[in-house]
Amino acid sequence: MDVEARKDAAAPARGKAMHRLLVALNVGMLALGAIGGPLLSRLYFSKGGHRQWLSAWLETGGWPLLIVPVAASYAARRARDGRAAPVLLTPPRVLLAAVALGVATGVDDFIYAYGLAYLPVSTSAILISTQLAFTVLFAFLVVRQRLSAASVNAMALLTVGAVVLGLHVSSDRPPGVTRGQYWLGFVLTLGAAALYGLVLPLVELAYRRAAAAGGGRAVTYALVMEMQLVMGFFATAFCTVGMVVNKDFQAIPREAKHFELGEGRYYTVLVFAAVMWQFFFLGAVGVIFCVHTLLAGILIAVFIPVTEVAAVIFLHEKFSSEKGVALVLSLWGLASYSYGEWSEARAKKREAAAEAQAS
Repeated sequence: MDVEARKDAAAPARGKAMHRLLVALNVGMLALGAIGGPLLSRLYFSKGGHRQWLSAWLETGGWPLLIVPVAASYAARRARDGRAAPVLLTPPRVLLAAVALGVATGVDDFIYAYGLAYLPVSTSAILISTQLAFTVLFAFLVVRQRLSAASVNAMALLTVGAVVLGLHVSSDRPPGVTRGQYWLGFVLTLGAAALYGLVLPLVELAYRRAAAAGGGRAVTYALVMEMQLVMGFFATAFCTVGMVVNKDFQAIPREAKHFELGEGRYYTVLVFAAVMWQFFFLGAVGVIFCVHTLLAGILIAVFIPVTEVAAVIFLHEKFSSEKGVALVLSLWGLASYSYGEWSEARAKKREAAAEAQAS
């Protein structure tokens, strides 16, 4: 009896340990992608690259990395269930939703790449931090997550930070970028933040639909990888069409020859950019799966100061006083939101403990 009791107690502990491991793994991938992706994309533009469709394609092109774990998951099911094992775990309606989300992600990647071509990474990172505000708003509208006073305060601070950047265009433009191009990049980057702020809650909604289609069955990490594989494939397909129309594939060899870092490093930058961006997207959907949408938005905002410092160190970008003010406002908004969430979680625990004692 004692041995059986220990086994029963060990099972939840193993489940919690696996959950923590998954959270840590996805946070790590999100960190690598959120920092490395923008730096490598901006490095491409700063050293002679000028193909926005190619940059967007790189952001989506790492999806083949997921074929191996998805295939391994199917092989495990086949070994366990034989021919009755389904090829895909994702229900057909959710699969169609993943296709639509993939196209939306491709659109978002192109908008972001177009904006990054005219902005420093440090400025782009601060603007992308407004994604948290959009995520909070759309999470409230789409998945009915509560809109608290801390959330509203964070949204206001992030908005003011973006306005501060917009008022100091002349001191922030990269060499060769006109005022009009800077403003175009500014607006497009905000648009990319808004669109991805909508995509994240829609991914969470797709998970809920998948659970409902399975009769309340838990959504597994294998299903999450399948969805990300489908999203990545169709995002890449969308960007591939753009590259074909823009004749980017024919231009790659010519562009490589004139790349400032050399032809070999040109292709190295492209490959690592694709890998880093796939880490970003896989980490984001993994955090949504393991926790919820808003944590993904918070973590993306957390990595802003690291990206800022990395851009100054590796790309030698200027860090003006206006960027400093905007960064402080962004981090203030993040801290406000995080404190509100922490306070609410503590209050719920106290209420649950009081109810348990009363019963």
